[in-house]
Amino acid sequence: MNILYLLPALAASLAFYLACAHQRFVPGVIAKKRPLRAFAWLCTLLSVALAYAQLGVWGGVFAALTALMTGLVALPYLDAWWHARQEKRHVG
Repeated sequence: MNILYLLPALAASLAFYLACAHQRFVPGVIAKKRPLRAFAWLCTLLSVALAYAQLGVWGGVFAALTALMTGLVALPYLDAWWHARQEKRHVG
């Protein structure tokens, strides 16, 4: 049960990324930035609280924020990979 805080942290990073103007996963969601960001902040606080309960004060805070940042770093690369894979490219 030590990884229970990872799910809200990854959900928060996904919500923050979907609220970004540069994302291409779901273009229609950009108009709903405020609810996405509110959900992301709630998930971040939930992740920190769960990690705090499991790992202690500083260990929990840093573990939860590290999981959040890992998602925030990985999602743009996943987005670029997904759209490069979907494109029809002809070389020659």
